[in-house]
Amino acid sequence: MTIDTPSLEYSLLSPMIIVLAAAVIGVLVEAFVPADRRRVTHLVLALGALAAAFAAVVALAGTSTVAAVGSVAVDGPTLFLQGVIVAVSAASVVLMAHRSSDHPEVAAVDAFTPAASTVPGTVAEARAVTARVTRTEIYPLTLFAVGGMMVLPASNDLLSMFVALEVLSLPLYLLCGLARRRRLLSQEASLKYFLLGAFSSAFFLFGTALLYGYAGSVRLDDIADVADGDQVLGVLGVGLVAVGLLFKVGAVPFHSWIPDVYQGAPTPVTAFMASATKVAAFGALLRILVVGVPDLQDAWRPMLWAVAIVTMLVGAVIAVAQTDVTRMLAYSSIAHAGFILTGVSAGAAGVSATLFYLAAYAFSTLGAFAVVSLVRDQGGEVTELSRWAGLGRSSPLTAAAFALFLLAFAGIPLTSGFTSKFAVFQAALEDGGAALVIVGVVSSAIAASFYIRVIVVLFFTEPEGPSATITHGTGATVAVAVSAVATVVLGVFPQPLLDLAERAAAAMV
Repeated sequence: MTIDTPSLEYSLLSPMIIVLAAAVIGVLVEAFVPADRRRVTHLVLALGALAAAFAAVVALAGTSTVAAVGSVAVDGPTLFLQGVIVAVSAASVVLMAHRSSDHPEVAAVDAFTPAASTVPGTVAEARAVTARVTRTEIYPLTLFAVGGMMVLPASNDLLSMFVALEVLSLPLYLLCGLARRRRLLSQEASLKYFLLGAFSSAFFLFGTALLYGYAGSVRLDDIADVADGDQVLGVLGVGLVAVGLLFKVGAVPFHSWIPDVYQGAPTPVTAFMASATKVAAFGALLRILVVGVPDLQDAWRPMLWAVAIVTMLVGAVIAVAQTDVTRMLAYSSIAHAGFILTGVSAGAAGVSATLFYLAAYAFSTLGAFAVVSLVRDQGGEVTELSRWAGLGRSSPLTAAAFALFLLAFAGIPLTSGFTSKFAVFQAALEDGGAALVIVGVVSSAIAASFYIRVIVVLFFTEPEGPSATITHGTGATVAVAVSAVATVVLGVFPQPLLDLAERAAAAMV
């Protein structure tokens, strides 16, 4: 059913419109509000818009229709994923606002460079630091990315999905290059992400063209209705479109950018990318496979199985050898992309399990990177694992929160990670994916070894040299606390969210 009444159309699109309108207003704030008031104004605007968008998502609960001339689907999975994206993004904005006091010339500085256009290490950049220049455009850029993320899983045609993919990607390319420390590494991360992202977008567009040749339409429901199209075009189109989305989630062999970009980008941006972007991209992949090409599942399922198996193994095995916490979490995210693909490969039977996994994993990942942003010395953030020795004794609460997130990643009972893995493995097993489940269990065991190693370093290892310390601030503390509560609640009382995911999945199936 297509809604033609403008007021109804607006109400259906209101969560996305609110965020994108706030992003545009944020650009005007950057242009006209005095510099000393911009940061507070942006924070109020961004958090207010995200709160209003979340309220709009809740108000639309139970809706199942299409809008914007059939290009946007407003249904259970869309609203579920949009709610998760908005909630995680709000915590990410709070984390971006966190300030530390590790600079010798400035009382409080944030994670972003004061002068992105200057050459790293020059006098001009040093003057910008001492002048207390801040880069407040990060907030409207983040809102633009959030708007794209909200549209991506709601897209009911491939062209809208491509536009949403670009809207969320372009701000992230910029944000990755704005780290205050590690300027050259940050700029390198931004360039790598941009170049590889451009290639993935080309694959997506090529696949869209082939699917148009297969079905004569780019709308997913029209593609699903095709019974006598050229199967070769259809299979190739699905494969190429999947490449564009698998790049965003960091699945092997499209994962090479993940460790470098996660390490080089500002840690709050890394937290935002690792959580919200994965939710949006997996939501789009689910919609394409379950809504658009369910009749081609005999062709795409073996491909997805192979990608999931290799992704789980590569992510888990390489993470064992990492001595940098950020890179370890990056390879961990690759392994988890494989676990989520296990649920996606089950098709309609795995939709609800995948939705729950995405919600649980997003909060745990955000919390883990928020803790990383707190571990510092006089030179800035400290990510060498050996420097984290003894933090469990000097800052027990923060170290305990990080240990909680690691245990959730490992799938330990009474954490959200255990319920998530159990749900996707059960869906895969019921759909005949016993091989996937076996590989998933083995990969989880491998991953548990390096998660436990980090916990041992935190609580049971004596520091050999100068150890890092944990700074405290409102922004990061709120992000860690919210993520920890979500991780525990979804592990101890998962049923309400599981039921919500089940009801949401019914609309897509």
